[in-house]
Amino acid sequence: MATTRQDDLLKRRMGLWSLVATGLGSVIGSGWLFSSLYAAQTAGPASILAWLIGGGLMLLIALVFAELGMVKPESGGVVRYPLYSNGTLAATIVGWCMWITYVANPPTEAAGVVQYASAYLPGVFANGQLTWLGVLLAVVLMAVFVVVNYFGVQLFARTNNVVTAIKVFIPTTTVVLLIVSGFQGDNFTAHGGVAPYGWGAALGTIATAGMVFAYTGFRNIVELSGEAMNPRRTIPQSLIITIGVTIVLYIGLEVAFLGAVPGKLLGHGWHGVNLDSPFAQLAMMLNLTWLYWVLIADSMLSPSGAAIVFTGANARNVFGLAKNGFFPKWSAQVNRRWGVPTRALLLNFVVGVVFLLPLPSWHKIIGITGTLLSFTFAIGSVTLLAFRRVGIAGPRVRLPGMQVFAPAAFAVASLVIFWVPWGTLIKTIPIIAISLVLFVVNYVRKHEGTAELQGGAWLVAYLVVMFGLALLGPYGGLGVLPEPWGSIVVAAVAVAMYFWGVQAAVTYLRHRPTRVDELREEADRDRELATVR
Repeated sequence: MATTRQDDLLKRRMGLWSLVATGLGSVIGSGWLFSSLYAAQTAGPASILAWLIGGGLMLLIALVFAELGMVKPESGGVVRYPLYSNGTLAATIVGWCMWITYVANPPTEAAGVVQYASAYLPGVFANGQLTWLGVLLAVVLMAVFVVVNYFGVQLFARTNNVVTAIKVFIPTTTVVLLIVSGFQGDNFTAHGGVAPYGWGAALGTIATAGMVFAYTGFRNIVELSGEAMNPRRTIPQSLIITIGVTIVLYIGLEVAFLGAVPGKLLGHGWHGVNLDSPFAQLAMMLNLTWLYWVLIADSMLSPSGAAIVFTGANARNVFGLAKNGFFPKWSAQVNRRWGVPTRALLLNFVVGVVFLLPLPSWHKIIGITGTLLSFTFAIGSVTLLAFRRVGIAGPRVRLPGMQVFAPAAFAVASLVIFWVPWGTLIKTIPIIAISLVLFVVNYVRKHEGTAELQGGAWLVAYLVVMFGLALLGPYGGLGVLPEPWGSIVVAAVAVAMYFWGVQAAVTYLRHRPTRVDELREEADRDRELATVR
C-alpha cells in the first residue's frame, strides 16, 4: 500500500489561493445557472431552506475531508481513504460511484454551456435536450477541458485563478441587480405559499435539483492535495472559505430568482416556470439587456471553468483508483514533463463522451449523479475517526469538534438519501450493483481474504438499510414512515451504522500494524515534502 513513485512526479505548486480558486471554480459552474430554477420548480420559496441545509451538510463534510487532507495529503485521496480504513470492498463501491459522478461532470458542464448557448445558436437544444449538433459541440468543449489540464498543474492553476475571479463577480452582480431591479416580495407568499408542495419537496431537492452537485466541487481541493504546498494549513482554510462563500452566494441567487420571476409566469404555480436560460431570460424580461449578454457569455465561462477543474481532479481520481487496483496500472502513469496523469485524462474524456450520449441534458445527468454523491460523502467520516483511533492522525493534524461533527455529517448525508424521491433513488441501484460485481471479480482473481469482506460488509448493509427505509418513506415510497418520524428513525439508524463502520475500520487496521506504520510514515513524509516545496 506504499505510495508509488508516480506520486513523487506530481508538482507541489498550489498555494492557498490556488486551492480556493480550485474549490470556487468547481462549485461555481453550471449549478448556479440552473439549480435555482429546478429548486424553485420543485419546492417554490421553500427551496431557500434546502440550500441552507445542503450548505450545512457540505460544511460538515468539508471539515471531515479537511482533516483527512491534513493527515494524508494525496492526489486521488478521496478514493484512497476508504481503501486504507476499510479495505477493497468499501473502496470499490465508493470508488466506482465516485468515478461515475466525476466522469459525468465535464459532459454535464458542456451540456449546460450548450443549453444556454441555444439562446443565440439555434439547432443545438430542443425538447429539453441537446440535438446531435449540440452533442457534437459539447464533445468539442470537453476536448478543450482536457487540453488545458494536459500541460501541467501550474498552467491549470494560473488559468483557473483568473477564471474564478470573474465567475465570482458575475453571479454576485446578478444577485444585486435582480433584487434592485425586479424584486417581487409577494412571490414568497402567493402562488401556494412558502412551501407550495410541502416541506418534503424542499428536502428532496437537495440531491435532485442540483444542490449537492452545485456544492460538491469543494472536494476537488482534496483530490489535488498531493500537489498542495503546506497542506496542514492550506487545505482546511481553503475548504472552509470555499463552502462559506458558496452558501451565501447560492442562497442569494435563489432569493433573487424567486423574487425576479414575473407573476405572469406563475399562473400554474412554480411547477409551470420553464426557462431554458433562467437568469439570462429574467434579465431580458427586466430590460437589463447588457446583463443578459454578460450572463450568456458567463454561461460559457462558469461551466467551462468548473469542468476544467473537474477534468483535472478526476484524472487524480483515476490515479488513486489505479493505485487501489481498480484500474490498470498504466492509467496511473504521470507524464514526466508536465507532471500530470495524462493517460487518466484521456480515459475520462472517452468515457465522458459515452456518458453524454444517452443523457443529453444537464438536468437528466445531475438527478442521478447528485444522489450517488450523497452517500459517497459519508465514508470519509468513518475513515477520520478510525485514523484517530489507531494513531495515524496525531494531535497536530486534528480539527476540534470532529468527534461530534463526523457522525453528524454521516447522519445528514444519510438523510439526504432518504429525502431523494424513490423514483430517482432506484435508478442508482444498478450502478451500485455493478460495483459489487466488479469487487467479486477482483476478489476471486486476486484471492483476497475474508478481512476485505469484513471491513466493508457494514457499507453494503448500510446501503440496503438506507434504501429499505427510503422505500418505506413518504418521498415516493410506501409512506409507512411518515415525517418527522421517518427522518428521526433514519438519523438514529445512520449513527448506529456509523459506529459499526468505525469499529470495522479499526479492526481492519489493527490487524495490519505494518500498514498503519507505513501510513504514519507516508503521512509525515508527504506533509514535510508539501511544506518544503
